[in-house]
Amino acid sequence: MKEIEIQVSGMVCGGCENRVQNALKTIKGIKKVVADHTSGTVTITCKEQITESEIKEKIEEIGFEVV
Repeated sequence: MKEIEIQVSGMVCGGCENRVQNALKTIKGIKKVVADHTSGTVTITCKEQITESEIKEKIEEIGFEVV
């Protein structure tokens, strides 16, 4: 397992956090996602083979931007 932390812009509330968390949990191999709109961070615990580009693509797919 590895942990990835990324900056995401556009999250303004708890609903945004839930959207990001639920979208990322659909990627096979992701075990835990914690999004925080106040700091603009998303912390992902996942299997080693998950790439940051997969995560970025999924976040941008739902309308947020990875900084």
